[in-house]
Amino acid sequence: MFADFLKRLTQPSPAPLSEFDARLALAALLVRVARADNDYAPEEKARIDRILAARFDLDGAASAALRAEAEALEAEAPDTVRFTRAIKDAVAYEDRLGVIEALWSVVLADGARDDHEDALLRMVANLLGVNDRDSNLARQRVSTG
Repeated sequence: MFADFLKRLTQPSPAPLSEFDARLALAALLVRVARADNDYAPEEKARIDRILAARFDLDGAASAALRAEAEALEAEAPDTVRFTRAIKDAVAYEDRLGVIEALWSVVLADGARDDHEDALLRMVANLLGVNDRDSNLARQRVSTG
């Protein structure tokens, strides 16, 4: 099912993503970050569902279904670079800051920061074109909000 999607992402010059594919890429990136510490906690899954519901105006069942698709895609995907490139190409900088906030929200959902999650977030922020300062400010907004 995801072979065509992954093939499109791995082409040298991928076409811009459809709205659904952009949603799926973002959801898969959220899942990848949640799984970075090898502890995909129920709190992280619930946070992903809430993020997807709010960001894409989905009900609970639709956001859980999108997360389930993203989990399967994330398990098959070769690397994080493809997701971030697709998101960077599809999303304005200001909205990418929102993506970083969402990613930090998932990282912090289980109440513990992990070195693997921090490292992945630094890489993802860089790949999305978001500087360390803006990423740190996003983390602070999420952790105090």
